[in-house]
Amino acid sequence: MAAMKPLRVMQFPGSDDSWNRALRALAPEHPPAVQQAALYGTIAAARGRRCLRLEATCQGRRVALAQMIGRGGLWLLSRGPVFAPELGIWIRRAVLRRIARRAGLVLMTPENPLAGFGLIPLITPRHHAHWSLLPDAHTLRAGLVGKWRNRLAAAERAGLCVEPEPEIEWLLASDAAQQRARGYRALPPSFTLAWADRSPADLLALRVATSKGQRIAGGIFLLHGEGASYHIGWTGPEGRVSGAHNLMLWQAALWLKARGIRQLDLGAVDSEDGAGRMHFKLGTGAKPHSLGATMWVLPG
Repeated sequence: MAAMKPLRVMQFPGSDDSWNRALRALAPEHPPAVQQAALYGTIAAARGRRCLRLEATCQGRRVALAQMIGRGGLWLLSRGPVFAPELGIWIRRAVLRRIARRAGLVLMTPENPLAGFGLIPLITPRHHAHWSLLPDAHTLRAGLVGKWRNRLAAAERAGLCVEPEPEIEWLLASDAAQQRARGYRALPPSFTLAWADRSPADLLALRVATSKGQRIAGGIFLLHGEGASYHIGWTGPEGRVSGAHNLMLWQAALWLKARGIRQLDLGAVDSEDGAGRMHFKLGTGAKPHSLGATMWVLPG
């Protein structure tokens, strides 16, 4: 086996803006997940967590970037590191183990499957729906599954109105009630409010209303570089009957595309998340993307 080339892992020295620029330069064709965006780490730090940004270099060339959030003595590396696209599997594993050597106890969920010595799987991989917004609007619409497209057309004929929502508190409260009813937990409302406060241009909130002004659906999307994430979605009983959520998501996709967003992460599509939600997300034409297993990374 050839000797490993010199590999170094060190703290990233720059600002939030320079971190985001570095992410784009490292993997310009692959928008990073929201958990690797600078604003995500900045908000976590403001809420009392630790945020550590690391870069890995090989022979003086940057090959990986990783943003980790610290909780007690544990570091969480979610949807990262962001690797240079051409990087081989063996050096990706080496980067992870060097990160653990520097940081200590690290639990990691990589953006893509990764396995090998020193990476101990704890939770099986999950899948997310990634919707490419690169095609033109006509092609995007043609890519909708037939039933999904029919519900969209019905909502359009019903005269429902989709508008930006400047007051997101009601949507956060509706989402919190939905979480309690369905028995799951997500990021707290304070995270979303902090994102809106620190970078309002990077949050899209939409409401769907009837001709009488009744709000029947809404959604919040977080923008990070050339990617976006479907952060919150809520639909009331009338909205479910009328296809309001289809209309909201379609209009959001068009707005994000016009903003220059290349990819929309619609979130998890595993069976335990509900077959209905899985079919709804994949009905857009989004492709299931396998994340890596959540792993304990041994120092190396």
